[in-house]
Amino acid sequence: MKQVIRRGLKEIIVDEVPDPIASGNHVLVRPFYSLISSGTETADIHKEGIVKEVAENPSHLKKVYDVMMKTNPVGTIREVRAKFSDYAVLGYSGAGIVIEKHPSVTDLAIGQRVAYGGEGTGHGETLNIGRNLAARIPDEVPFQHACFTTLGAIAMNAVRQADIQVGDSVAIVGLGLVGQLVAQIVRCQGGIVIATDLQKSRVELAKQTGADFVVFGGESAVAEVQALTEGRGADVVIVAAASKSPAPVQTAIKMCRDRGRLVIVGIMPLEMPHSEMYMKELKLFMARAYGPGSYDPSYEKRGQDYPLPYVRWTENRNMEEFLRLMAMKRIDVSPLVSHEFPLDEASTAYDTIMDSKTDSLAVLLRYPVNDSADAIADFKPKRKIEINTPTARLNKEELRFALVGAGNLVRWEHLPALQKIPNTKLQAVYSGRGAKGKGYGIRFKAEYTTSDYQEILNDQEIDVVLVASRHREHAAQTIAALKAGKHVFVEKPMAITAHECREILQTVNETGKKVTVGFNRRFAPYYAEMKRQIAGRTGAAVINIRMNASYMNSDFWGASLEEGGAIIGEAVHMVDLMRFFLNSDPISVSAYSLPTDKNEPIGENNIVASFKFEDGSIGNLTYCTVGSDSSAGELVEVFAPGIGATSEDFKQLILKKGSTRKKQSQIWAAKGFDVQMQSFVKCLRNGVEPEITASDGAKAFLGCLLMLESARNDGEPQIFDIEQVFPN
Repeated sequence: MKQVIRRGLKEIIVDEVPDPIASGNHVLVRPFYSLISSGTETADIHKEGIVKEVAENPSHLKKVYDVMMKTNPVGTIREVRAKFSDYAVLGYSGAGIVIEKHPSVTDLAIGQRVAYGGEGTGHGETLNIGRNLAARIPDEVPFQHACFTTLGAIAMNAVRQADIQVGDSVAIVGLGLVGQLVAQIVRCQGGIVIATDLQKSRVELAKQTGADFVVFGGESAVAEVQALTEGRGADVVIVAAASKSPAPVQTAIKMCRDRGRLVIVGIMPLEMPHSEMYMKELKLFMARAYGPGSYDPSYEKRGQDYPLPYVRWTENRNMEEFLRLMAMKRIDVSPLVSHEFPLDEASTAYDTIMDSKTDSLAVLLRYPVNDSADAIADFKPKRKIEINTPTARLNKEELRFALVGAGNLVRWEHLPALQKIPNTKLQAVYSGRGAKGKGYGIRFKAEYTTSDYQEILNDQEIDVVLVASRHREHAAQTIAALKAGKHVFVEKPMAITAHECREILQTVNETGKKVTVGFNRRFAPYYAEMKRQIAGRTGAAVINIRMNASYMNSDFWGASLEEGGAIIGEAVHMVDLMRFFLNSDPISVSAYSLPTDKNEPIGENNIVASFKFEDGSIGNLTYCTVGSDSSAGELVEVFAPGIGATSEDFKQLILKKGSTRKKQSQIWAAKGFDVQMQSFVKCLRNGVEPEITASDGAKAFLGCLLMLESARNDGEPQIFDIEQVFPN
C-alpha cells in the first residue's frame, strides 16, 4: 500500500509499505479521505532544519548527552545520524470503510463507513484501527466531512472540560482548526461565543460559521471581551492556540471573570501570574486529547470500553457525537477546507498547509477509491515489500537473520552487533507497523519487509529468527520459528507463563534447533570478570543485586502485567545473573512486594526477594521503580570467602581480596550485547549449544514466577521445582 512518510526531519514522501493485518480488537480501514491538520501534525515537520530546531529547543542537546552517557558515543552518533533518514508516520484523522476485521470485533461489519483516529494511524491506503477509535458515520455525512472527526473529538473534550451552561460567555483564544471547531460546539452547548485570534482571516471564518462575537487579537482584545460581557469578563476561556510564548494563556487569564474557568487545549508554555490567578480564584482545566480513553492501551488497543453509567463521554462516544452534530447540520466543516489533493501529491499538500501565505487550516488527502463496493473488491493486500535485490549466499557458513519486532533495543544493539560479524546478513524485517519495518529494512540493508510473520516462516533462506517483539509474543513466535526449521535468538523473557516455557523446551527437543535468550549481562566485561574472580571460591557466596528502573511507570508497556510485568520482563536478567555467577540453581525463594492496590507504582513491579541456592549460597534481589532518575540503575555485589566484588551501571568494578583493592572504570557502559551475538553465531557455525540455552531461559523465568508467588502470599517460601517447567 501507499503511505505518507516523513523521511528524516522534513522530507515528505509517499512510499510503498506492507499492508497491515487486523490485530486483536482492530479493524482494517480503507480511507476515502484523510485530514492534514495545520497544528499538531505540522509541528513534527522541521522545514528549517536541525540547527534552528536545536537553537529553539536546547533541551534536545541535553537529551542526546544523557543518552550518550548511558550508552556510548558511537551508538549515540549513529542514532542521531539515522534521524536524518528514519521513517515516521504522520496523520491521525480520516474516514473510510471497514474492509477486514479481527474476529474479536463483532459490532462493525465489512463495508461499514467509519471515521477513525489515533496516533500513528497515518495517511495510508490500509490502516489497522482499534475498535474504540473507529466511529460509525451517519448516512448524511460525506467522507470529506467525516475525516474531521478526530479533531472534532478533541474540541468536544475541551468543551466538556469547560462545563458550559446555557448563556455562559465563552472566549476562545486561538482560531486554528481545533479553535474553529470549539467555537461551533460551544454554540451547540448554548454558550455565547466570543472568538479571538491574531489573524483577521481566521476571525472572519469564525464569524462565518456562527460565532456570536469576534475580536481581533492584540492589546485591545481583553478590553473588548470585558465590554462584550458588561465588564464581568468571560465565564469561560478556552485556549486553543499553539505558541512558543506564554502570551495566549496570560491573555486568557485577563479575559476571565472572577472565579471563571480556564481550559487549555493548545500547546504553549504555562507561565501564569500567581497573583492574578489567586485574586480571581480561577479554575484551571487541561483537556487531554479526545477524552477518557486517550493514551490508555487497554482502551485504545485492547478494546476495553469504559462502562457508560460511569464514564458517559469516552473517546469513541465523543467521536460519535461529533458525527451526529454534523449529520444534524449543527456543525459545518466545509468552510474550513482550503485545498484537496490526491494521495500521491501529499508532499505538495504539506507544503501548502505550512505556507503562511495560503492561510490554510485544513487540507484533505483524497484516496484512489470510488465507492465502497469497489474498495472491498479491489482490496488485494500486499504484505511483503522488496527493498533490495535478493543476493546469493556468500558461502555455506553465511547465516541469514530475520528480525521480528522493530523496537528500540534492536536498533541500538542487536542489528549493529550483527552487522559487525562477517558472513551474516539481515534477510528480512517483520513488523506490524509497515513504515517502521521498511525504515529498519532500508537502514540495515534487508532484502524485504513484511507485516505477515508467515512470510518469515516460509522463507527457506532464513536461518535464524531474532525475536524482539512485545514480551507476550515471544513464546508463540519462537515456537513457530523452531517448527519452521530456524534457530532463534529471543530477547528476554523467553516466555511469560510456565506453559509457554514447557512448549518451547519440548519444541527444541523435537526440532533439534538452537535457542538462545538475550541475557546479555553474562557477557558484560565487568560481570564476566566478577565470575572469574569467584570461580575458585572455597565456600558459599552472598550476592546482592539492586535494579532501579525509575522509567518503569504504569504508562510503560513493559510494566503491564499482560506483558508479564517488570519482574518477569526485566528482573529475569538478574535471576539468570545469579545462576551464572554461582553455577548453581536456586532451591527456594521468599519475596515481598509493595502494596498491589494502587495503579502507580505497580506493587508487583517493586519486589525484594531472597534466594537460596543448591551450593548453599544466598542471593538478594531488589527491583524497584520508585527510585530517582539520578540513582544508579544497577548495582551488583558478590561476596565469597576472602573476596568482594562490586559493579555499578556496567562502568565500574571494584575488586577486594584480603587487604588489596583494585578498581577499574570506564566512561561508557559495556553491556555485552555484541559479545553475546558473536558467541551465538560462532556456536551455530560450530554446531554446538549456545552459551545460554532455552533451559537457562526457563530457569530464570521460574525464579521470577516464584518471586511473584511468594510476594502474593506474604513472603511464604516457594520451592524451586524444575519439574514445573521441564517436560517429563
